[in-house]
Amino acid sequence: MNPAAFGSDTRPRVPRILAIDDSELMHRLLRTRLQLEQVEIHCSISGEEGLRLAEELQPDVLLLDIDLDGMDGFEVLQRLKENPRTREIAVIFISASCETMDRVRCLDLGAIDFIPKPFEMAELKARVRSAIRVQQLLRMLSQRAQLDGLTALWNRSYFDQRLAAEFAEARRHGKNLSLVMCDIDHFKSVNDRFGHPFGDEVLALFSSILSGGRASDIPCRYGGEEFGVILPATSLPEAIEVAERFRRAFEEHQWRRHPDLVLTASFGVADISALGVGGKPTDLVSRADTALYASKRGGRNRVSSNSLPMAA
Repeated sequence: MNPAAFGSDTRPRVPRILAIDDSELMHRLLRTRLQLEQVEIHCSISGEEGLRLAEELQPDVLLLDIDLDGMDGFEVLQRLKENPRTREIAVIFISASCETMDRVRCLDLGAIDFIPKPFEMAELKARVRSAIRVQQLLRMLSQRAQLDGLTALWNRSYFDQRLAAEFAEARRHGKNLSLVMCDIDHFKSVNDRFGHPFGDEVLALFSSILSGGRASDIPCRYGGEEFGVILPATSLPEAIEVAERFRRAFEEHQWRRHPDLVLTASFGVADISALGVGGKPTDLVSRADTALYASKRGGRNRVSSNSLPMAA
């Protein structure tokens, strides 16, 4: 399964456009003239509402007027760029201002384009399409930079980022969140006995097992032969079942070039419910790692969990 399919933030979607303009006529014009462009159109008449929608919708392109009631377009843009969740949104100003310094200020604050009113709709469409293409390219490059070259799973950098995001989401909404840490037993001896090319084959096969689970699972290569699987909205018992399926699938695999070889992996599982109020994502990793070490000490090829409440 392609890692790009994991997580709602990376699934392919129809490009979104958010227009922040205090003219309802402008909103109707955009919805009418852009309806054949295969994009989602969202509109707001105020800067405050626009900022909220930008964070919620994560649009590809934001069309922004300078003259708004209350908060003007300059302040909206500044706040967009100050927020890590919205700073990468491409902003195009559409304004009746003829002042050169307004255009300069917009671009200096981080807008990618400035279109004066009145405008030709053909030009607006072309500039929006160009902005969307650039955003899609940047997103693709960003995702590739977060993929592990050998296994095609997400890498450690993405693991840390995504775990922090899922942890915050679980805390905010009172949801379950579990983590599985796992590694391949005696992997060094596999490399020593059969060579590194076969070791790479083993890593690739184990990765394919981890990525063949549920659509919501987020498998990552943590480092070397160690992997982490983030399980959103998953309780500890459910996570143990998931890990057990991974364990059995790897143990039962028949190696074509070495039919008598049996390889195994060990797993440690922890969930957010055992953490205190001040618990952090790193605490969840530590607890899953502790459970993994318990599996190793217990003879390997097993699933252990860490469900005891964290000490105050």
